[in-house]
Amino acid sequence: MAKIYYVGDWAASLGPVFAETPFNYAYKGLDLYYYGRFLKSALESTNEHQVTDVATWDFYKLGPGEYETILDSYDVIIFSDVEAKNFQLAPSFFDRTQFGKKILTFPDRVRLTVEAVEAGKRMMFLGGWLSFTGEMGKGGWNRTRLAEILPVRCLDYEDLVENTEGFTAVPQPAGQSIFPDINFDTFHPILGYNKVLPREGCDVLLTVKETADPLVAIGQFGQGKVLAYMSDPAPHWGCNFVYWEQYPQFWLDCLDAVLS
Repeated sequence: MAKIYYVGDWAASLGPVFAETPFNYAYKGLDLYYYGRFLKSALESTNEHQVTDVATWDFYKLGPGEYETILDSYDVIIFSDVEAKNFQLAPSFFDRTQFGKKILTFPDRVRLTVEAVEAGKRMMFLGGWLSFTGEMGKGGWNRTRLAEILPVRCLDYEDLVENTEGFTAVPQPAGQSIFPDINFDTFHPILGYNKVLPREGCDVLLTVKETADPLVAIGQFGQGKVLAYMSDPAPHWGCNFVYWEQYPQFWLDCLDAVLS
């Protein structure tokens, strides 16, 4: 059994907002969107793996030492739509009551992530507006040491490729043995992905049929291994994909690949 720690794919919605006078704005609703349930269910579908999934804000709020415990306790770490600032900043930096009382520094979660992979940890980095380079560069993985352990090369500018007609997937030679029972002719179209470039020494397993851009890639870094999926495992890009009948098997195959 693999223990998996999955960060991301939650959202909170405030509203709608009613402006009743120039001085009175009222929020009439609060919704929590649990998009991560699709990937969690897929990975747990055989009852062989256990997934702990948390919202990005919970990862951001981890105190010193807590991320290190997670890295020691889980076999696979997944990041999906988790922009670099969540690794680089900590809430305690904004506690003004501590200013001037002590030197404020905290363990670098980017460094911890890179070192964990090099020491043998398995990870998956998944796509979205806040992944890889991301919308207007907001993902920011390309400007941190996270780029050292990605099996693809990020662009230095916005990398979103979107189309309402959708994109499909085609396996590459390196992916034939990874997805032996998947019929990609039935792949439900994704509505977008992060454009990246292949990385020397890493394998592209799937490409986008319409553009030949990498869609799934894998690479070994030190003793560890990292898989990258350049689209969203959840809505919105994946609003069709999550209902594909082979969605669970696809993710189980990705998990097997990164654990092998």
